[in-house]
Amino acid sequence: MTRIAKAGTFALALAAGAFLIVHPSARSTSRAAEPAGPARPVVARTGVPRLIDLGSTECIPCKLMWPALEAMKTEFAGKLTVDFVDVGKRESLPLARQYGIKLIPTQVFLDADGKELWRHEGYISRYGILDKFGELGYAFAADALKPAFSRLDAKPDERAKDKVCYFCDGDMDARAQVTVKTDKGDVRLCGPHCYFIMYSCLTEDKTDFEKKVSVADWATGKAVAFAEAIYLTGLDEKTGRPWTRAFADRAAAEKERADAGGSIVGWQVLQARELSHRCGFCDRSMHPQDGALVKIDGVHSWGCCSHCAMGVAARTGKDIEVHQPDRLTGQMIVVRTLGGYIQSIEPATAVAWYGKKKTADGKYVSAGCFHQGFFATPENLKKWAELHPTEIGQMITIDQALGDKMKMTLAQIARACKLGECAPK
Repeated sequence: MTRIAKAGTFALALAAGAFLIVHPSARSTSRAAEPAGPARPVVARTGVPRLIDLGSTECIPCKLMWPALEAMKTEFAGKLTVDFVDVGKRESLPLARQYGIKLIPTQVFLDADGKELWRHEGYISRYGILDKFGELGYAFAADALKPAFSRLDAKPDERAKDKVCYFCDGDMDARAQVTVKTDKGDVRLCGPHCYFIMYSCLTEDKTDFEKKVSVADWATGKAVAFAEAIYLTGLDEKTGRPWTRAFADRAAAEKERADAGGSIVGWQVLQARELSHRCGFCDRSMHPQDGALVKIDGVHSWGCCSHCAMGVAARTGKDIEVHQPDRLTGQMIVVRTLGGYIQSIEPATAVAWYGKKKTADGKYVSAGCFHQGFFATPENLKKWAELHPTEIGQMITIDQALGDKMKMTLAQIARACKLGECAPK
């Protein structure tokens, strides 16, 4: 996906024939940008490439990049040459003109012979630099981005398939089960919330869809037509997360309410509430208590998972601030983006888990939103993995989680998390 520029301007007099330089507050379109298409094979390159960062000591995005660039000089000594050029100095004018600099900062990627391979205008992170050098065929960059921890073979999930929720892979409670009739068999869900998540992802005509659905009576476990059930809803005292229980008749719901509290509603009221909060990236129904808070220009949205929260930047083309709890400890992790790259992470040690699953042909693909997460430290992630022995995936940087979403085309984003049909696993 083309990175969207949001630029503010200031004039910088470089000489008698001064030209205008803009310093972008977000990532701008690269000169080499192309529509996303089939992945091209990586051509291995040798020699020591060079990165020239042309900017200014007064440029805010330039200042934000300096710590990473300085660290890379040492980390990749002998593998990559990193130079900063202050275009505000008279002696830098020839180089600025040579490269036709119009915006600052601009990064020019050169091979060992000085041939320009790619350039980028605006803020770019360490990950963005290494990711591009990796795409250009430099092994040192690809090696630097390899996962520090991965588990692609895990303990087999020995649960019976009819005891596992089709959508979230959670355990099934017979008193809350929702069943959807399809041409390919029954789809079983662990409760009304997972049903509404699935419903929000369907692309088929949803007219009278509820006629295909039944829900278990909380009191007896027997199935009742979804649209005919009476629902008792409430909030968890500690987390504020909504809960829902279905009943075949009002008397049973009233009896349960006397013990558990809550409110009695019909299915249409329940549906309106369940569909009122949607993921800002994939548009799935969600409970804000389960996901990440996403701030966009001061407006609050949500991500149904940590990775979808990153995707809000790709969908909107705006800088975002994400608040996501550590999946193990609940510690809040705050991420800020700038131009489609990570500007800051608090705590700086935070990492992401990229949950995967193995397909029948042996490929590893995303395991979906319920299997992703952020962790305040790699140690927290590893402890969580020990507690969830059936989970497979890799530890990646949060910058990579963002980068994966930023590479998606608008068409891919529009199809994210959608279901063409509801079919059993």
